[in-house]
Amino acid sequence: MSDGFLPTEKFSTDLDRLFVWRRDVRHFRKDPLEKGLLETLIERACLAPSVGNAQPWRFLNIETPSIREKVASNFERENGLAAATYKGTKANLYASLKLAGLREAPIHLAVFADTETDAGSGLGRRTMPETLAYSTVCAIYTLWLAARARGVGVGWVSILDPQVLSEDLNAGENWQFIAYLCIGYPVENHDEPELVRQGWQDRIDASKVLFSR
Repeated sequence: MSDGFLPTEKFSTDLDRLFVWRRDVRHFRKDPLEKGLLETLIERACLAPSVGNAQPWRFLNIETPSIREKVASNFERENGLAAATYKGTKANLYASLKLAGLREAPIHLAVFADTETDAGSGLGRRTMPETLAYSTVCAIYTLWLAARARGVGVGWVSILDPQVLSEDLNAGENWQFIAYLCIGYPVENHDEPELVRQGWQDRIDASKVLFSR
C-alpha cells in the first residue's frame, strides 16, 4: 500500500500549465531523443486507465525508412483528397497549413488497440466494445503529457488511410489502428494550438460545451 497523495497548490498550478502547453506539434528538430526516453514515455503511457484493466494499447516504433516513406505517401495522398473538399479562402488556408511532421520527427509511433485481448476477461466492454479504443486514447494522452513534461513534442497525424497503413505496417490481425504519432523536440513552444494561430479554428468557450438535463 502506498501513501496517500496530497497535491499541493504548486502541483495543481504546474499541472494546469502542462495542459496549456500540451500542443499538437508539427515542427520538429531532427535531434534524436535521449537514450531510454522513448521507453520511459511508453512506461508512463501504460499507467493510463483501461476498461477491465485490459491494457489493450500496442505501440509500433516505425524505424525502417522504406516504411516511413509509405506512411508519408499515404499522408500526401489523403491530404490531397482532403484539400479538394475545400473551396475559396478556406482551400487556400488549408493548403498553407503544415499538418504533419513526418519528414522531420525522429520518432514515429503507430498506436493500435488489441480488440481481441484476453486481458481483463471482457469486463466492462460487453455492451461497449469500443471502450478498448477509448482506453488506448487515454494511453496516448498520458504519453503526450509525459512527453511534454520532459520538453518533448507530440503530433497526431490523422490524415491517413487506416487500412492501407495497417497493411504497410504488417499490424496484428486483431489490432485496430488508433493513432500515428510524430515525436521529437519541437522547433518552437506555444501555448496556443497552431490552428488557432493560423486562423483555422478558434477555441470554443467551455461554457458552450457543458449542458444539464
